[in-house]
Amino acid sequence: MKLFRTTLRSCCKHLSASLLVISACAIPTQTVYADQLADILKEGKISIAVPENFPPFGSVGKSLEHEGYDVDVAALIAKDLGVELEVVPVTSKQRIPFLTSGKVDLVISSMGANPERAKSIWFSSAYAPFYSGVFAAADIGIETVGDLAGKKIGLTGGTLEDLELSKVAPEDAEIVRFGDNAATISAYVAGQVDILVTGNTVAAKVSADNPDLSLETKYIIKESPAFMGIAPGEMNMLQWVNVFILHKTLGGELNELSVKWFGQPLPSLPVL
Repeated sequence: MKLFRTTLRSCCKHLSASLLVISACAIPTQTVYADQLADILKEGKISIAVPENFPPFGSVGKSLEHEGYDVDVAALIAKDLGVELEVVPVTSKQRIPFLTSGKVDLVISSMGANPERAKSIWFSSAYAPFYSGVFAAADIGIETVGDLAGKKIGLTGGTLEDLELSKVAPEDAEIVRFGDNAATISAYVAGQVDILVTGNTVAAKVSADNPDLSLETKYIIKESPAFMGIAPGEMNMLQWVNVFILHKTLGGELNELSVKWFGQPLPSLPVL
């Protein structure tokens, strides 16, 4: 009888423990998600990547401060959020690594969206106009890629322009690749190359600074509007940025910046 009571007592203990485990599992738990936007508002600061040397999107100005379209857009974002802005100049290759590693909260750096990049980051709606084109003096007759035969073409190595033109350029076209946009522009202005292949905004700046060159668009290689880079999974941040872009487009602020930096009104932009 004593053995029976001991066994029964032991079974009850095990049963009680099992019921506690089951009860704990049955209690609904709330998953905690990271919220970058909330963190930024709490800390009162946002870090935004801008182009290191890609005028008129971003570069060091005469005041030795970074300036350009992207820098002004970054300032508008910080103003609307009511937080301090930390500008982080980056090269093209640093944009995605800086975002995914958390070195910056947002990338506003003349970045085009494509499926490969979308594997690593999220993209906002387009916030800036951009297309890659072939530019040359008015007296040089070029209408199609075939007209580049025998011409000396200057572009920045590794860029979208380089990748796209290299696929279709005539065999006897001489493509000269430079290390950055500043070197490419300098070579064209100095007459070292006949043709400039770059983005429309860069060409607009070159034309404004050197009106005697009579630079004009010959043909468009590829349309590639600029999008902001968002850390993957940050849905609240993505939603806020898209509302910001819509608000500044409808309110005319982005158009004012487009005229200021690109010398042209803001065109209709695609929405992701």
